[in-house]
Amino acid sequence: MKIDKSIIKELSDYLEEFNLTEIEITEKDTKIKVSKNNISISNQPAVTSTVLTNENVTTANKTNVKSGIEVTSPIIGTAYHAPEPGAKKFVEIGKKIKKGDTIMIVEAMKTMNHVPSTSDGVVKEICVEDGHPVEFGQTIIILE
Repeated sequence: MKIDKSIIKELSDYLEEFNLTEIEITEKDTKIKVSKNNISISNQPAVTSTVLTNENVTTANKTNVKSGIEVTSPIIGTAYHAPEPGAKKFVEIGKKIKKGDTIMIVEAMKTMNHVPSTSDGVVKEICVEDGHPVEFGQTIIILE
């Protein structure tokens, strides 16, 4: 695998320009993370970079391309499919939903945040299991 050093340089420049301590990008199966070290010999912060790749992706995963309208999580937290344990789920595969309908709850810091659908459609896939963590921007459902 060949690493494009210009990307690392560009990310390092962004650290300084926007006064960041860390920046990360992900493209397909490559993840590049650039961060400043808090400890340095001189007064200038040292910049480190980490490149992670997943070269063991199976061909089945490569052919399983997600198509449709992706609804993503607006926050980091724990995803729940129903308002309380044992209650009816907000969405099921094949269910028709409208823009603004609650599709899931994401709990963050003991606060239950209702996640609305960003568009109309039919639920094609639920990408997060009930009670599992989600990241900001992670796809939680796919609509047709």
